[in-house]
Amino acid sequence: MKKISVDLRIIGVVHSPYKITKDVPRRCKKEISEIEIYKEYEQGLKDIEGFTHIHILYWLHKSTGYSLHVNTPWDDSPRGLFTTRSPHRPNPIGHTTVELVERKGNILKVKGLDAIDDTPVMDIKPYVKKFDMKTHAVSGWLEKTDLKGD
Repeated sequence: MKKISVDLRIIGVVHSPYKITKDVPRRCKKEISEIEIYKEYEQGLKDIEGFTHIHILYWLHKSTGYSLHVNTPWDDSPRGLFTTRSPHRPNPIGHTTVELVERKGNILKVKGLDAIDDTPVMDIKPYVKKFDMKTHAVSGWLEKTDLKGD
């Protein structure tokens, strides 16, 4: 199999109330973070104010190593890495759908971002209700767990 090389461009950085990974709750809901988009990419934010939610893709820059089997906080069985949201991955890419609270120039105020301060941002995509909402989705082994209270 031919290996492919990837050239990533970081488009911004997270300014978060969380300074270390252990500070980040499993499900952030109310916390406000700022995403600073670098000036050379600011024009790409045109019309973003019309969206209530956006997808943020970011590099988990403090993540080290990974295992293909992961123990989760929700049960005692080891799970396949790709059926979990563990930050320890071959490519430590984070993804969160956040609420867009406000835009001021190249700064986006967002609610619910589970990233630590200084996290590099790789991309932003709009949350499109007609495409992104999957009413018939099934969550595999997580269907049998109680995720309340996290």
